[in-house]
Amino acid sequence: MTTAPTVYDVAERSGVSIATVSRVYRNPDSVRAQTRERVLAAAHELGYVPSGNARGLASRSTGVLGLCFPDYSDPDAEAADAEDEDAAMLYSDQIIRGMERAARRHGYALLIAASLKGGPESLVAKVAGRVDGFAVLARTVPTEELEVISRRRPVVMLAGPREGADHLDHLDHIEVANADGQRQLTEHLISDHGLRRLAYVGSAEESPDVEARFSGFRQACRAAGVECGEEPALRVPMMTQAEGARAADALCDRGGPLPEAISFANDQMAVGALYALARRGVKVPDDIVVTGFDGIPLSRLVHPSLTTVHQPTVRMGEAAADLLVRRLGGTQDKDPVSMMLPVTVIRRASCGCPAD
Repeated sequence: MTTAPTVYDVAERSGVSIATVSRVYRNPDSVRAQTRERVLAAAHELGYVPSGNARGLASRSTGVLGLCFPDYSDPDAEAADAEDEDAAMLYSDQIIRGMERAARRHGYALLIAASLKGGPESLVAKVAGRVDGFAVLARTVPTEELEVISRRRPVVMLAGPREGADHLDHLDHIEVANADGQRQLTEHLISDHGLRRLAYVGSAEESPDVEARFSGFRQACRAAGVECGEEPALRVPMMTQAEGARAADALCDRGGPLPEAISFANDQMAVGALYALARRGVKVPDDIVVTGFDGIPLSRLVHPSLTTVHQPTVRMGEAAADLLVRRLGGTQDKDPVSMMLPVTVIRRASCGCPAD
């Protein structure tokens, strides 16, 4: 690995003092826009990422791995299950658990950046400057930022399909079989329960995982000759319990026959829908079937227990840490690693199967 660029290199390339380079990263508003842009352009050209102490990335190990993703907290889940910590664990919590467990096993600590609010570029730079390598959820960090960081530190992309179109196909990548899982679940509803009027509820934001799940839903419907549109029945702004409840109410209020089943893109929305349907006196699964995706602990505790697709999120976190450590040890091939983790359909009472 070539010597990492330092703050001195950036200062020389941009024709400013070292102190000015430091201020660009520590207090950008204190530097004139023209100068700031010149410094940032020089840093990008060199592949410089600032460390936590404002020096260039050094070759020594920090003993820390990083994990960067948006904040997926659901206030409804946290409030409803405050007394049951495991029940309130969501998708991101499970990834953290797995990655922290594996990092500790390898002698590393884990630095978590669980929100991209207020400027993802700044956050990513701060995380990258304090760790030996880091994992990041796909399509949540600007491609340009990852390109710069990946020149000096190993980066593992989590979830979503490999992003060759975004020039990130050289990075290691770990995902789960989203399309296969949703396809198998939908086939179960059609073949085993004889359902034909199916509605899918997805997210408004671009989520590669959700789009893959909807693709699996459509594959199963088309193979069985079940009517399925090009778009989900509803798209919601956030995949929370509250939005799941609103989606269930909206589908019930549309008029005409109810869907025989509603498949939600995640368990949190499905749980919210169960509460909303119960308030309306709509019985699950007698009047309507409800399914989710993720397999969070809460899915088995609600009534009726939720039919879902369990994805190995803990294993995903473990695999990310293991892969980063192998990269840091120099024992891994230079070719990018692409891992596809299997999922499991969990049949429970919300679709009419016996509760587990």
